[in-house]
Amino acid sequence: MNIILELNHLKQVSLPTRPVVCKGLVIVIALIVLRAIVSPFLAVNPSEKEGFYDPTADLLPGIRRGKFIEVPQIIWGLNNQKIAFARACLTARFLNRSLLMPSLSASLFYKEVDLLRPITFDKVFDFTKFNARCQGFVRLARYSEVSNQTKPFKLQKGSGRRWTVEKDLDQLLQYRRGEADDSEVIEIIGKHPFLWPDHWPVKDYARIFDCLALVPEIETEVVKVISKIREAGIKARHEAGISHNKHVKDGTMNPPVPYIAVHMRIEKDWMIHCKKWEQRSNSKEICSSKEEIIHKVSQITDLRRPVVVYLAVADSLLEDDSITSGWRVGMVAFEKKRLGVTDIYNRQPYLIKSAIDFEVCARADVFVGNSFSTFSNLVVLSRTQRLYNMGEASSCGENVGLSSYAYNVIGDDGGPQRWMTDMSDTSLQNLSYGTNNISCH
Repeated sequence: MNIILELNHLKQVSLPTRPVVCKGLVIVIALIVLRAIVSPFLAVNPSEKEGFYDPTADLLPGIRRGKFIEVPQIIWGLNNQKIAFARACLTARFLNRSLLMPSLSASLFYKEVDLLRPITFDKVFDFTKFNARCQGFVRLARYSEVSNQTKPFKLQKGSGRRWTVEKDLDQLLQYRRGEADDSEVIEIIGKHPFLWPDHWPVKDYARIFDCLALVPEIETEVVKVISKIREAGIKARHEAGISHNKHVKDGTMNPPVPYIAVHMRIEKDWMIHCKKWEQRSNSKEICSSKEEIIHKVSQITDLRRPVVVYLAVADSLLEDDSITSGWRVGMVAFEKKRLGVTDIYNRQPYLIKSAIDFEVCARADVFVGNSFSTFSNLVVLSRTQRLYNMGEASSCGENVGLSSYAYNVIGDDGGPQRWMTDMSDTSLQNLSYGTNNISCH
């Protein structure tokens, strides 16, 4: 009898009436409609997400959180180090791993390795912002995440002329599985990443560079230098009797005074190097004298004059200490000393000085550089990426903004060649070593 009663009770529970089912469907449909209406208002603005990083979120289906790549200390100049860092990130991505935060080099020595001053990535660039901006593409990890349950697997990078790009890629494919893949950490030994064969397109490098943000302490110094430049521009216009009062689209007054940044490569070591380069390549579009640079820059008509021209140059290597003289009327040249910002630079190691100058150039209204300089190439890449982000695929027209020029290449109008990075390029070869085959597309 009790069994029969329990079966009757189960029937009552498991077989609800039709009105209840219909009511449930109505509730489900109502929730779906409500979500469709409300979701757009709950969406997070991409600019608001920049500082947000969810360390528990998955990146890509293949990238594993418990697997890491370790690379040698990254050395040489700032932009060589940035390329090396990006190449290490892309290698880690290819192996479905996170990159353990590498050491950069604060000092600039090419042969005296013992004199290199290591500095961790997060002393220069914001670790959290990098992972937030690059989330879903690559991931940087801290050494505290490593459990050390297995010994690192040492991957020896090949070297010499016989070690081709194809052999290097075959090696990477081999280490995506087997014994190496079982290890928690793959430690790459041998050459540092800048010298590794390149397998990645320009757009992938650009994406990683776009994730780099200076730490607040260095960003503050960048803002100070740019403020000094703009103040000099206001003074120059005041002395010329030109008012800067101007309405912008949002109705506010006085937008920032624009400036031109010129990366002047006229240091003694550069001139020796580029003259030999011209002889080997039978080209006359690599070196430029001070007078040639001044002439080319004076032909740029993007900005109303008078305009401040900031000269980004290694002051300690200059033989000619009069680089601010000889400029055309309406072009007021400043370098660090004349601008009064040498104290900002002098208290910083080489790497930080270069990082400040890079940002000052990258944020200029107009930039003029040398297409055979890695520094200039990466500045233009940064500006090109920003134009792409704004939906601009060409800087050939007038008033596009963020114009860039190469003073060592003659344009169709006889002035400096307008310059954008070719984002369809399949490797970073031209940016790393230079080219005169440039355009504004």
